[in-house]
Amino acid sequence: MNAANLYALGAIALWASLAALGVSLAHVPPFLLTGLGLLVGSLIALPLSRFDWRRWRVPASTLALGVYGLFGFHFLLFIALRHAPPVQANLVNYLWPLGIVVLAPLFLPGVRLAPRHIAAALVGFAGAALAILGASQGTEATWAWGYLPALGSAFIWASYSLLTKRVAAFPTAAIGSFAAVSGALSLLCHALLEPTVALSLRDIALIAALGLGPLGGAFFLWDAALKRGDARQIGVLSFLTPLLSTLTLLALRGERPSLSVLLAAAMIVGAAVVATRSKGQVRAR
Repeated sequence: MNAANLYALGAIALWASLAALGVSLAHVPPFLLTGLGLLVGSLIALPLSRFDWRRWRVPASTLALGVYGLFGFHFLLFIALRHAPPVQANLVNYLWPLGIVVLAPLFLPGVRLAPRHIAAALVGFAGAALAILGASQGTEATWAWGYLPALGSAFIWASYSLLTKRVAAFPTAAIGSFAAVSGALSLLCHALLEPTVALSLRDIALIAALGLGPLGGAFFLWDAALKRGDARQIGVLSFLTPLLSTLTLLALRGERPSLSVLLAAAMIVGAAVVATRSKGQVRAR
């Protein structure tokens, strides 16, 4: 296996822990959690840039896109995990790989959908519906509210991934600026909108793991993979993420996957893989 695929698998392994860490820190206000996690993650850029801040610089439009992707995606995901059954919300959030394929014609000139893209989209959304309807807990009101932010987070990451193909190339270290600004914005929102909370030593340790892992290290590994390898192969590898993430979350909760969860995961992952094996492949997270 080449280095690019190893980098990609490293990012996927870190992303698989995101939902589980989010649930473990569910008592921490989401703006605070997102802010601290992203600020910790931004520190990874220091050694990558050899402590040269100039390598963090990007045009204002590129920085705005990075903030939209990193801040928006994670904030909505943490909201979803608080207001819907976590396993099902996690599966709905992982419609983003399929969203990258389906939304490509809207964001990238010259890209069109083939019939298999449309069929894959229908199967993927059917899988998301099965994940929601197969939930064994919560009320109808929770059902209606909890999955909206999960869908929103999926849309944000899909559109962010596509829009990065329309901006000038930037060094991997510049992701540190995306994370730092997003983290600062999150903490400002926390100060204005959320109650003050005291963090335990366990909370601090988990937030550090969140920042160094799925909210930090994963972004840098993924960027390194895309710069070195075939985006089509790496994109297909990314569809391991929802399955690994769901299994990790179930293990944390001491649950066994239900038939509906397994079928929903298979439908979402399978539909996304089928879609990305068509012509017109686009770059994924």
